[in-house]
Amino acid sequence: MSVPDGPINQGCPLFDWPVRVYYEDTDAGGVVYHSNYISFMERARTEFLRRHDILLSEMERDHRVLFAVTALSVHFRRPARLDDALDVSVAILKFGAASIVFRQTIRCHERLLVEAEVRVAALSADSFRPIAVPSIIEAKLKAYLPPKTASD
Repeated sequence: MSVPDGPINQGCPLFDWPVRVYYEDTDAGGVVYHSNYISFMERARTEFLRRHDILLSEMERDHRVLFAVTALSVHFRRPARLDDALDVSVAILKFGAASIVFRQTIRCHERLLVEAEVRVAALSADSFRPIAVPSIIEAKLKAYLPPKTASD
């Protein structure tokens, strides 16, 4: 996956979540440990949903649906360091029947550090088998969905 430093999802709104790099996020050299970028992206996706009144605890309780990352492609371009103020963005690339594919970036002062595609599947809270993403989610995220194409 190689994407230029430009817009990550042209034509679709983005959601940005600020993250500060703390000592606990870094290795002995003061550089963010690679798995912590995934945690930063998880927080941003969760806050993106929360901003649209989609609470994961309510999805489980009221709709018996859980969400699990089933695919993750990450390109680490540059390191983040202790005390950096990061912007973690979220955009929806694809909204499928049982999954959502997100495009995420992490930037520091507009400089691209990390880019990723994350596929999140909807699973039955009872059987852990794939199920349809609840229609309430699609309705609440309508403005963030990519434009329909003739092949959709």
